Amino acid sequence: MRPDNPLAAVLTAGLTTAALTLGSAHAEVQSQAVGYEDDGVPLTGYLYWDDALEGERPGILVIHEWWGLNDYAKQRARMLAELGYVAFAADMYGNEQVTDQPAQAREWMQEITVDPERWRQRAGAGLTQLKAVDEVNTAQLAAIGYCFGGGTVLQMAYGGADLAGIVSFHGSLPAAPEESVGKIASKILILHGQADSFTDPKVVSNFQNKLDEAGANWEMVIYGGVRHGFTNPDVGDYGIDNLQYDAQADARSWHRMQDFFRERFAE
Repeated sequence: MRPDNPLAAVLTAGLTTAALTLGSAHAEVQSQAVGYEDDGVPLTGYLYWDDALEGERPGILVIHEWWGLNDYAKQRARMLAELGYVAFAADMYGNEQVTDQPAQAREWMQEITVDPERWRQRAGAGLTQLKAVDEVNTAQLAAIGYCFGGGTVLQMAYGGADLAGIVSFHGSLPAAPEESVGKIASKILILHGQADSFTDPKVVSNFQNKLDEAGANWEMVIYGGVRHGFTNPDVGDYGIDNLQYDAQADARSWHRMQDFFRERFAE
């Protein structure tokens, strides 16, 4: 590992790709902002790594909730780095757009999700940054997402992204499209709150049926009595009744994710 500047940006295929070597000066989790772009939209993601570790390790992409790339998503990426992964918290909106207003969050989210191909492309731009890190084993890549981000990583799987696994935490549940049949290579873990009123039980049932029809390898863990946003301790600050933190479901879902990744990266 070279102890020089840990980030050297190079322009590749229309994206500002971070060609990264992670230094080892302080033996603790480090972070670095990474500028890149997609379709001319300037994006800023955040890379996290433990510089006490050497050599290649799995890389995990983190996709934020519909509020934008805020401190919560960055904290989850930091937690992944503490587990020994290289984590990249991607920016899905650009221009440093973050809000605590539901109407604004919905507008930004819909601008991305209205076109599934564009949606996958924007997430893929973040994955490109992660792949460019020297210490990332590109044969061991995964992605996690929260809320809108959970739906995003599912879309990545549907589009055939090169990911060993994806994990959706209280995510939106877009059904697997017909064109994904036989093409979903990523193994899928969905962590869902049973009392999430944003998701009708019929949507859940259809989501499961479509995964079966697509031939996906999937598992869904449903936490009884648990609402949307159950992993975020500050989710009650948004003033929406359906958003409620649940410490037990938070802890259990994070442990289940770790087991899932241990299994995936051992293969």
